[in-house]
Amino acid sequence: MDIAAFLGLFLGVIAIVGGNILEGGNTSHLIQAAAALIVFGGTLGATLLSFSVRDVFNAFKSLRLVFGGRPSAPSEIIEEILGILVKARKMGLIALESEIKNISNPFLRSGLSLVVDGMTPAMIKDVLYQEISTYEENMKNAADVLGAAGGYAPTIGILGAVLGLIQVMRNVTDPTKIGGGIAVAFVATIYGVGSANLLFLPMARKIMNRVKEEAFIRELIIEGIVGIESGVNPYFLKTRLNAFVSEHDRSE
Repeated sequence: MDIAAFLGLFLGVIAIVGGNILEGGNTSHLIQAAAALIVFGGTLGATLLSFSVRDVFNAFKSLRLVFGGRPSAPSEIIEEILGILVKARKMGLIALESEIKNISNPFLRSGLSLVVDGMTPAMIKDVLYQEISTYEENMKNAADVLGAAGGYAPTIGILGAVLGLIQVMRNVTDPTKIGGGIAVAFVATIYGVGSANLLFLPMARKIMNRVKEEAFIRELIIEGIVGIESGVNPYFLKTRLNAFVSEHDRSE
C-alpha cells in the first residue's frame, strides 16, 4: 500500500472541505447529484469517445500502481539474484527449475524459465526487453486515458455551470429555484476542476513514475539473469548490478 497516495488524496479533500467550512459553508452544499452526473458522466462519455472500452477498463485496473505498494527495492532484487547465481554455479542451471516456483517476482521468474529452457543471452535479452516495451506501452496508454479525463473534466464542469445558470435565468421570477440552480452551477465547476487536479492528472503522473521504477527493476533483473546464464563470478555480478543503482540502494 502506498501511504503517500492515500495521504495526498486525504489532504487534498480535507483542504477543500476544511476551507469551505472555515468560510462558513455547509459541507452538504458540496453534494449535488445533478452536478456529479453532468461532470463524471460527461467525462466518462468523452473518454470513451477518445479510447476503447478496453483502454478505459485497463486504466481503472492500473490504479493498483497508484495505491499499491512500490516495486521491490533494488538491493532485495540483487540479493535474490546473487542467491540464485550461487545455486546455479553449485548445482547447474537445470537445478533452477525447482526454484522458479518459489520466486515471487514474476519477471524474474519468467527470465529464469528462459534460462532453464536453454536460451542464449541474446535471445533472453530480446524476449525480456520486448516484455518491458509492451508493459511500458500498456501503462502509458492507461496514463493517457487518465490524463485525457483530467483534461475533459474541467471543461465538462464549466458546461455544468452553464447549464445551472440557464436554469437560474429560466426561473429568475421564482426566487425559490434560483438557489438550487446556482448551487449546481458552482458545484459542477468544483467537481470538474477538483477531480482533474486531485485525481485524474496526479494518478496519470503516478502511473508513469511507477512504470519508470518498474522498468528499471526489470532491466536490473535482465542483467542479473544474463549473469546467471553465463555463470559469472558472484562478486563480479554484485559489483556490476550495484553500479546500476544509487549508493543507498546497493546490496551490501
